[in-house]
Amino acid sequence: MHRYSIVRLSWCLLGAASAITLALWLAGPPMSSLLLASLGGSTIFLFGLTKAPAAQPRALLGGHLGGATIGIACYQAFGDALWVYALAEILTLTYMLFTKTVHPPAGANPILMIFAHAGWPALWQPVLVGVLSLALIAVIWSRCYPGLARYPVAWFERSPSTMFWGGWSD
Repeated sequence: MHRYSIVRLSWCLLGAASAITLALWLAGPPMSSLLLASLGGSTIFLFGLTKAPAAQPRALLGGHLGGATIGIACYQAFGDALWVYALAEILTLTYMLFTKTVHPPAGANPILMIFAHAGWPALWQPVLVGVLSLALIAVIWSRCYPGLARYPVAWFERSPSTMFWGGWSD
């Protein structure tokens, strides 16, 4: 591996470590760490797949907030039965596909919210605080090293960019 590549990789890794540490510190006490599990996957997208449509703010924020909202609403309406988990997950997938806010790590949010018996305040703390802290570090970090893709690449990029779901094509 070229020295430049090792330095660049190290910079990305240090950024990812800084971002997830800040997110976990700001978003909640240790007892809410399960609610923050999806932020680990988001960190991978922001620092490892910076240019991916699923890493852009539309998908990052829309996916996390939408998935968490659906999980909380399903729990509040129906409790935590197995079928509620499945319902919340398919509603979240439907929401993400139709709004073009697919962010795979946020697919964990409805399950996490139901499991934690989360209430509406969880949308703010830990979800929004955690996601915004990751994004803030990604914005700053990506501008401090020459040659890195600056985050965000495109604020409102759709994820996925087409309506051809499930891998089929015309």
